[in-house]
Amino acid sequence: MTRRTFLAASGAALAAPNDRINVGFIGVGNMGTSRLNGFLKHPDVNVVALCDLDDKYLARATGIVKASRGVEPPVLKDFRKLLAMKEIDAVCIATPDHWHAMPTVQACAAGKDVFVEKPLSYSIGEGRAMVTAARKYQRVTQMGNHIHNDLPNYRRAVELIRSGIVGKVKRVHVWKTSESKGLGAPPDAPPPAGFDYETWLGPAPRRAFNPNRSHFNYRYFWDYSGGMFIDFWCHITDVAYWALDLTAPKSVVATGRREIEDDNAETPNYLDLVYEYPGLNLTWGLNPMAPAGFEDKGIGCIFQGSAGSLFVDYGSHQLFVKGKPVKDFPRPAPSIPDSPGHIREFLDSVKSRKLATCDIEYGHKLTKAGLLGNIAYRTGRRITWDDAKEQIIGDSQANKMVTRKYRKPWKLA
Repeated sequence: MTRRTFLAASGAALAAPNDRINVGFIGVGNMGTSRLNGFLKHPDVNVVALCDLDDKYLARATGIVKASRGVEPPVLKDFRKLLAMKEIDAVCIATPDHWHAMPTVQACAAGKDVFVEKPLSYSIGEGRAMVTAARKYQRVTQMGNHIHNDLPNYRRAVELIRSGIVGKVKRVHVWKTSESKGLGAPPDAPPPAGFDYETWLGPAPRRAFNPNRSHFNYRYFWDYSGGMFIDFWCHITDVAYWALDLTAPKSVVATGRREIEDDNAETPNYLDLVYEYPGLNLTWGLNPMAPAGFEDKGIGCIFQGSAGSLFVDYGSHQLFVKGKPVKDFPRPAPSIPDSPGHIREFLDSVKSRKLATCDIEYGHKLTKAGLLGNIAYRTGRRITWDDAKEQIIGDSQANKMVTRKYRKPWKLA
């Protein structure tokens, strides 16, 4: 189903049966609790169920809902039971990356709208399945890339780039300072009481429990995520994709390493990538040190054009011409409407049936380039990409990493 067909079909659909939106939460760890608090700020949200594999997180989330709404919602450990609740209109999925796809695809099939955290998916194949399900079942979706809507700075920067203030953009450089201290190397141990580790592993390979391989630190292990790089790729690269309307890279090369003492993690903390787009190179740097001249900026995106450069981070931007900062310069009239907020936009879309700005299709487009970067790093080879087929050209080994084989008995749908 095309975007236009989706809009036409969903425009005729009914909004929620009343002004209240019944939301179920799948994953209420640290990020999930943050999202829960965010949804609870909106009086038209009913929290009707909580799901997590860790009892301590369920207890904490229950207390938050009771303090806010005066009731204790049902708590579950099986997301499929939550999706079977007919009263639920939408779900918020804030699980580890390797658990984004299954609940999303099955939620769409169950007629639920979906707010799912970034990066959209663990693999490119999963992301495509998520888009297909959302379009097939005509669901409203939003990827939890909150910088896109919660801070107005990106909007102003996008307007400036589109106005031509730096001329034709020739190169984009993006960076994030990375971890320099190790996680430690604790021995394997039994999982803590109240934590369903076997289900937490889900489609990933079976491994002995290690304190560093779950909860927050899961992102530093290839079985579940792609390191600090993929954790921040969507946040920071979003402004470049938005301003330049980028699609998919033609190729990507990568080099890097993990250089940390007292550490059992796997993903690199030094990573340099070069993405080739038509007429443009985008470079991405992950390093404990920020680039020279921007030592005080832990993140950044620089648009380099024929007439100047524009630096952007979450909350600020700065124009440079001939290497010197320019304080006063003409600004284009605002062309991108201000957002009501990332969660509010999703809730409004649930009611109106209009696509959200970070809907699942945009999320997939943005996420897959980051995933290609990790494939390039892990194989040590230049990756050439056919976006129409969503396949790596001429490298069958690398192409196997475009999706993942699920561990039995787990299935995507």
